[in-house]
Amino acid sequence: MEMVVWVVWVLFLGVAQASNVTYDGRSLIINGEHKILFSGSIHYPRSTPQMWPSLIAKAKEGGLDVIQTYVFWNLHEPQQGQFDFSGRNDIIRFIKEIQAQGLYACLRIGPFIEAEWTYGGLPFWLHDVQGIAFRTDNKLFKYHMQRFTTKIVRMMQSEKLYASQGGPVILSQIENEYKNIEPAYHEERPRYIRWAAAMAVGLHTGVPWVMCKQDDAPDPVINACNGLRCGETFAGPNKPNKPWIWTENWTSFYQAYGEEPYMRSAADIAFHVALFIAKKGSYINYYMYHGGTNFGRRAAAYMVTSYYDQAPLDEYGLIRQPKWGHLKELHAAVKLCSNSLLSGVQSIVPLGQLQEAYVFKRNSGECSAFLINNDGTRVAKVMFQNHLYELPQKSISILPDCKIIAFNTAKSNGHVVHAFVNNAFIGTAHGSHKESGFTLEKTVHFNKGTNDVALLSVMVGLPDSGAHLERKAAGLHTVRVQDKDCTRQSWGYQVGLLGEKLQIYTEQGLKNVKWSRFGSSVQRRLTWYKTVFNAPAGNDPVALNLGSMKKGEAWVNGQSIGRYWISFRTPNMNPSQKWYNVPRSFLRPTNNLVVLLEEEDGYPTGITIDTVSITKVCGHVTDSHLPPVTSGVTQNQRGKGDKKNPGRLPTVHLQCPPERNISKILFASFGTPSGDCESYSIGSCHSSRSRTIIEAACTRIRRCSIPQSEEYFGEDPCPGITKALLVDAQCT
Repeated sequence: MEMVVWVVWVLFLGVAQASNVTYDGRSLIINGEHKILFSGSIHYPRSTPQMWPSLIAKAKEGGLDVIQTYVFWNLHEPQQGQFDFSGRNDIIRFIKEIQAQGLYACLRIGPFIEAEWTYGGLPFWLHDVQGIAFRTDNKLFKYHMQRFTTKIVRMMQSEKLYASQGGPVILSQIENEYKNIEPAYHEERPRYIRWAAAMAVGLHTGVPWVMCKQDDAPDPVINACNGLRCGETFAGPNKPNKPWIWTENWTSFYQAYGEEPYMRSAADIAFHVALFIAKKGSYINYYMYHGGTNFGRRAAAYMVTSYYDQAPLDEYGLIRQPKWGHLKELHAAVKLCSNSLLSGVQSIVPLGQLQEAYVFKRNSGECSAFLINNDGTRVAKVMFQNHLYELPQKSISILPDCKIIAFNTAKSNGHVVHAFVNNAFIGTAHGSHKESGFTLEKTVHFNKGTNDVALLSVMVGLPDSGAHLERKAAGLHTVRVQDKDCTRQSWGYQVGLLGEKLQIYTEQGLKNVKWSRFGSSVQRRLTWYKTVFNAPAGNDPVALNLGSMKKGEAWVNGQSIGRYWISFRTPNMNPSQKWYNVPRSFLRPTNNLVVLLEEEDGYPTGITIDTVSITKVCGHVTDSHLPPVTSGVTQNQRGKGDKKNPGRLPTVHLQCPPERNISKILFASFGTPSGDCESYSIGSCHSSRSRTIIEAACTRIRRCSIPQSEEYFGEDPCPGITKALLVDAQCT
């Protein structure tokens, strides 16, 4: 098999050492060793430098090897030739933090990134370059794209951050999902793609480059997959010497105003990761592992301020279970199979109509297997190597030694217009994420003589994708006044509000206007509000509850925490987002300034300053649950565990966050409880001792483990019936 060789340095035991990094059809090869790599997307500007160490540490504890991030061009070059790499924009500091924690990094330079980020990451000043056409064989666009890409690469090289220099960056990306728009560019498309690949490779980073969703990525660039189910949809690398790479495995999905959040289960994510690995996948990135916050006006058109809150780490950086823990176990199980996966011969064995086994066997006899049940409606019993296995519906069981199950995937345009005539509000209208265009038609009464008509066109983020993006600077397009007596119309145009220009959301800017006490004047649309508050005690994340407001933007101590749009309800009449992240690093102990621009008629007196924490922990296991892979206990080691040694049995593990203890058992049932941690009730079989025993074992301490066994509870409430244990507890 042909190999493509790259010269790379890696960080080993804290010392930069030279090594060759190559890739072949099986995987990336680092320091001469084939690698299966689990990666997670954490975007540096969607959190704060103070949060980065904790986010990266939790990702590492969750079994990740790589942190992946986009590079945000319009953050770093907001005006042509004027660069900003400070604060949340300090990408060098972010990459160095990844290195300090012993992880690799993947740098997705783009520089078009989409990412539900305004204008897809492109700086808006590009739109005003005469004769430019984005993402095609256009001399002006290619000039600016190469100039910025080169700057980022040279910055990384100057800080010795590429693996070829002993740094953590092992992979880079050029362009982004170009396949989605390439039909619009006809014969220019292949020329542009060949140019982009050659330009990137010519920068001599010493690490491989990828193009995602680009089946014809030119050599030596690797084509990669994005999506929910790349184990089913990806046709594979375009050359046999390239590895299978999944650059975006969506852990949930972005949310737009007026739409319900998309929920993806831990079991579904794990199933498709295991399937991709079974089909020779070797690099999988979770998009997102931590989504974070679209501070300021950085969200794309109609995107809510919170980003991928259902990821393994939520918007505030708290661990989201069961996603985080389930994937951690998956990673550990796959790593137990590494030798067989990376150097064994793959064979596919039919086990039934909708069941099959992917088997990897080395010459030494070492063997690993993935038993797959594609039936989403029933449990399957299959024979594999003369042993009977029960596979839950739509699941994959991983057997690191082809005998013992270590893990199963199932267990566990203008966007808004406000219209005014003679200073009186007459109406508003808006589009949606799926249908951005709209029309506002109103019948109004004009005075004799001159009338003042004002139309405020409000952007809810620039578009982040699509062909010919340079033509999509959304805004007000057409105004018609239909009146037989209207003889002359003279229109003016102004960008931005006076309050923004005066920066009245800052302590210095406050002095530029006269403020009135709330309630002393008639409440009107387009009103600025301000107040001060003290930071809540403790270290829990802080959130601004804006449920009483309607639509606008909020600033805390001069920093925008994003746009809010409470009045745009989902089909179930819920606000798309009510709590808005205020990083602790934005706050002082006292007298924190909060300023809001309210476009409609919200009531600021209903705003609260809240803290976010894990207040409940829950566990649910059955007789068929496996012991944690990370515990070192395998299925054949199970015995009659006791209170001192619960690890050999299916066990509920409860653990509250730091500085909190289990204060109350909300539900406990050993028997046949119905439901799961989201909704539960006592079933037909239930041990009456459940709550008493668990309260004695768990209350007033931070963590406890309860084995699911008759011996532990002192009785068998229903002999001969498969039993479960479900416990829900409160942390305070």
